[in-house]
Amino acid sequence: MVKAGRRSRKAGGRSTSSLIICMLFMLSLIFLFLVAVGIIPLPISEHEDEGSNGEDELISIYEGNGTMSMNKNIDMAENHRSSWSEGVDGQKKWMEILSWQPRAFLYNNFLSRDECEHLINLAKPNLRRSSVVDSRTGKSIPSRVRTSSGAFLKRGQDDIISRIEKRIADVSFVPVENGEGLQVLRYIVGEKYDPHFDFFHDSINTMQGGQRLATMLMYLSDVKEGGETVFPRAAVNISTASARWNNRSKCAKTGMALRPRMGDALLFWSMHPDASLDALSLHGGCPVIKGDKWSATKWMRVGPFTG
Repeated sequence: MVKAGRRSRKAGGRSTSSLIICMLFMLSLIFLFLVAVGIIPLPISEHEDEGSNGEDELISIYEGNGTMSMNKNIDMAENHRSSWSEGVDGQKKWMEILSWQPRAFLYNNFLSRDECEHLINLAKPNLRRSSVVDSRTGKSIPSRVRTSSGAFLKRGQDDIISRIEKRIADVSFVPVENGEGLQVLRYIVGEKYDPHFDFFHDSINTMQGGQRLATMLMYLSDVKEGGETVFPRAAVNISTASARWNNRSKCAKTGMALRPRMGDALLFWSMHPDASLDALSLHGGCPVIKGDKWSATKWMRVGPFTG
């Protein structure tokens, strides 16, 4: 009887020890999860942050005219944004993830005011009625779905354009030589561009450089009302209290829509990483209700473009 009691106490002790170990293991997993999602921050050594205030320390990713940096203390999973250097006008630049379906990213203050005005002044004397590509013939034709006016600028036309194109290549990882020349567009009150794809449906336009891979849409002016860029099929990945997402026009109520702001640039992809076309990249320009809308578009191809 004594031996049986001792065995029972030993078995009970082993059970208690196993339970404590199991609980400690579970607590460790919970702690690691909270650290991973950023709820519990890890301590930073004072020596690591010597000479900085910690919260504003920037980690450089790109160097040069379009320096990109990331704030190491920003929770990307929560805020979907990263800082990327000071702008030419002294304004902070940062990137926001707008959507993963389609892939769309907003680069705030991508262009300076001087750069915006330079592109507008180059285009003004050469504005012509905008056209669309005929999917049957591959030729450009006028259409009621696109009522703006525009002008094309040559790739590397001057030093300012070359700097902008290098900056686009830096953030998109698409070589400069894969880009078409910039197209500057002006929309006055009532003008718009109905939802469309930037990729081609014909084989003629893909003979030089292949299919359009991505688009960088740069806003050269503010718009008082209307003129949003809308992705009607987008699965929006973020919500924000920014005024840019509120007070949208009727055209911009479906899907994801972005109000134009001078200097900002919208990078979105027309193809998936597996090189298939992304049907969710359907997008349009809502009618301008008040003011003028100026923008510049850089289309990027799969291969070098020589057209």
